[in-house]
Parts: sequence; C-alpha cells; structure tokens
Amino acid sequence: MSTPTVTPPTHFTFADGLRVHRMGYGAMHLTGPGMWGPPTDPDNAMAVLRRAVELGIDFIDTADSYGPGYNEDLIRTALHPYPEGLVIATKGGMLRSGPDDWVRAENRHPYIVALGRPAYLRQQVEVSLLRLGLDHIDLYMLHRIDHTVALEEQLGTLADLRKEGKIRHIGLSGQPEVTVQQLEQARKITEIAAVENLYNIADRAGEDVLDHAERHGIAFIPWFPLGHGDLVGPDGVLTAVAGRYGATGAQLGLAWLLRRSPNTLLIPGTTSVSHLEENVAAAGLRLSDAEWTEIESLCAEAAPWRPDAQEAAR
Repeated sequence: MSTPTVTPPTHFTFADGLRVHRMGYGAMHLTGPGMWGPPTDPDNAMAVLRRAVELGIDFIDTADSYGPGYNEDLIRTALHPYPEGLVIATKGGMLRSGPDDWVRAENRHPYIVALGRPAYLRQQVEVSLLRLGLDHIDLYMLHRIDHTVALEEQLGTLADLRKEGKIRHIGLSGQPEVTVQQLEQARKITEIAAVENLYNIADRAGEDVLDHAERHGIAFIPWFPLGHGDLVGPDGVLTAVAGRYGATGAQLGLAWLLRRSPNTLLIPGTTSVSHLEENVAAAGLRLSDAEWTEIESLCAEAAPWRPDAQEAAR
C-alpha cells in the first residue's frame, strides 16, 4: 500500500460552533419490519445505540416517520439522559400509512406524502421534542419539500420555531433530491445548515449540490452511502476489491465519502454491533490518491441503483 496523500478532517463544525464527528449513525433500521412499529429485538436495538455512543459517535439521525415515532422513542429509552455533546437530528413533513410503504411500485398507491402545512410542521416539532425528551432539536430537517405549500411557509415555520428556541439548525432532505436551485431558494428564506441527498461512490449525480454545500459551509449528509448490492453485497464491486486494502467493502465506501469532501457527514445505519464497529473504523482507513482513483474507476463501471420513481427509505 502506497503512502496516503489525504487525511480527512475528523469533525464538521456548524456555523455557530456546534461540532460533531463526521462518522455518525442513522437509526432508521432500528425500527420494526418495513420501518413500521417497534423493533423486533428492542434489547439489541438499544445495545447498538449505546455502543455507538461508546465508540465516540455524537451525531444520530432519525425522523418522526421512522416507526412512525418508535425510532425517536427508542433513542430516548436507550440514551436519555443524553451524554454531553450528543446531537440528535430528526426530520418531519412526511406521512406514511403502513409498513414498507416507501415504495411507489406499478399499480400501487403512492403512500409517501409530503405534508408541509405550517400547523402540521409545528405539531411534529413539538411531538419530536416530547418523544426525544429534549428542550430543543439541534438539527431539524424538512423531510420532503411539499410542492403544494409555498416553501416560504414551510421553512418560515421552522425559522419561527428556531426563534422560539425549539430548533437550533434547519436542514433539507430530499427524494427526489434537493437541487442547487431549491437550496438557494431555501437559503433566501432562512439559514440552511445541512442537506441530505442520495450520494455514494457509484452514484454521484448530486455532485453539484455537494460542491455547493462545501462552498457555503453546509453539511452534506449522503443517504444510501453504500449503494445497493452492486457495491457492498456479496458480489459487490467494493466487496471484491476490499481485501487488497485490508478493509471491508463498506469501509471503502464510507472512507471514500469522508475523503470526498470535508462537508460530508455520514450516517450509515446497521442493526449489528459488529457492523457498527466496522463502520466506525472506516474513519481510520488511509489510501493513496492512486488507489482511490483505481477504486473509483471500478465503481464507475457498476451501474448505480437509483430509486427513480420509487421512494427510498432512510
């Protein structure tokens, strides 16, 4: 292995000085089957959350729609009273109607509905505060932009809640992904601290948003950071080459994201303590520019799986 040429920063700092490790944790999968209801093994779910904190993770991503509600409840049960410095980011503005209703399949009702009405968003912030046992939410993200409601009303409501001390930072989450134009429109309404879009080593369609976020000091949170089976499954391209570098396929995918930009803030999810530990170890993986170029070339040959007309859960 040749000498590493890049050492990514370990932390991301928001505009007001809030500082978190760039390797966070996405809690969505710590929910029941189909991301609905409580976890089938609550003790294991709580063990994963507690181990995450033990490993130094201080950024946990959730949403009111995960469960719905059960995910936020679980985080409180496992970790409250929260250790100093732990940042819990949650999201609101999306409705669900049952298990596995993330997918818009042919001849199937489009279950996912964005709901950005001001009264609903205000209610959901209050409910998340109650479930999480917090007096304010460090990062609250609009889970989907509701195109039936003026963006000024949606983000204006969140800005009002920030003035009231119930939200510290505001972010945008997208599927379809938030565009540069939408991000700029949002920033004219209120300060945007983070954007959460699909992005990974094989699917870099959101490169312009990441570059924009980096120029403006905005955290970029990539969902689907490890792609589909074409990257880290048994026959995945990253799995096939990982042994050359003394790593797992997942570690390669996560380390690449950390290297790609100092503004990436990762939230890989898992229900396994051992996989959690492997993911965290990815932050210490160091390869040379030439090695990363080779890995990127291999991944470019793998057609990225995208949700397209389907809604992807995260």
